Amino acid sequence: MAEQPARTVLSDIDIPFGSLVLFFVKAALAVIPAAIIVSFILALIGWVFRAIFGFGHMSWMMG
Repeated sequence: MAEQPARTVLSDIDIPFGSLVLFFVKAALAVIPAAIIVSFILALIGWVFRAIFGFGHMSWMMG
């Protein structure tokens, strides 16, 4: 018979407050370039759909 994987229970994590704050500040700063990259990718996808299907933001004003 195949052995069952061992179960592990995590009961206590001791992280100093300063280290936790530093981690969250670094994570918040890392989100900024990631959000810029994702917004450019989504804008590119939107431009492709607008070019193919002819719809998009304010297309009713363009003609």
